[in-house]
Amino acid sequence: MSEELVLYETDEKVGIITINRPEKLNAVSPELRGKLCDAFAQADADETTSVVVLRANGRSFCVGYDINTGDPEKEKNRHDAMKWHDSLTNDMAFEFAPWDMRKPVIASVQGHTLGGGCELTMFCDITIAADNALFGEPEIRFSNVGPAIIMPWIIGFKKARELLYFGDMIDAETAERLGMVNHVVPLDELEAFTMNFAKRMTLIAPEALEKTKLAINRGADCGGFRNAMQAGLDIVAPIYAAKTEVGLQFTEIRLKDGLPAALKWRREQFAQYE
Repeated sequence: MSEELVLYETDEKVGIITINRPEKLNAVSPELRGKLCDAFAQADADETTSVVVLRANGRSFCVGYDINTGDPEKEKNRHDAMKWHDSLTNDMAFEFAPWDMRKPVIASVQGHTLGGGCELTMFCDITIAADNALFGEPEIRFSNVGPAIIMPWIIGFKKARELLYFGDMIDAETAERLGMVNHVVPLDELEAFTMNFAKRMTLIAPEALEKTKLAINRGADCGGFRNAMQAGLDIVAPIYAAKTEVGLQFTEIRLKDGLPAALKWRREQFAQYE
């Protein structure tokens, strides 16, 4: 396995960014976040390409932020709201990277696409999903939220409230129906379909793509999009530091028996009502 956490290559006029932490289901560590930000900047500056594909190696696209690092510094600051606000600000800046790029970014996803990974795909211009993809933001089940409350802007308030309040996952077909995904294809066709889609887009003048994307983004910002993301972060950041009953129990189990045990504990609580 390559030691590189993020890979960058080109195929004709398409820049390809590949998340490469498959053994951790591409969970976002601080190092991976930094490498991805560098790759986004490299891809946007590459004068030989006009479209970017974001994909991941392994069976899952990204299960969100890595909450199982055992970082002593993170544990020390667990109940410091200001430290959490700073950390989440960095996370949201990372998720905004595809949105802020000049070039269109196509997310090509398979398997679990959760938490920060789900948010990241919603900041991309286009999302193409394999038929085995699962989307959701389950972090509310252990008293975390966000950092970017983007889902209501993509699929509407009613369904977003349900998904964000419960932390439920939805399959690719449901995500497509809600407008979170543009196309769903068989897993073994995902790479070929994505590359064909991207290369078709490169037939459009790069200048026209850039200005169309900018016009859409500026319109969203005039409607309050960016301010809404910041306001949401300001509201949810303190919950990361709060000593909620569920959060404390989840952390206790995670530290004692491991993350899988903590997730199983919460999953079994919900199973009785499903």
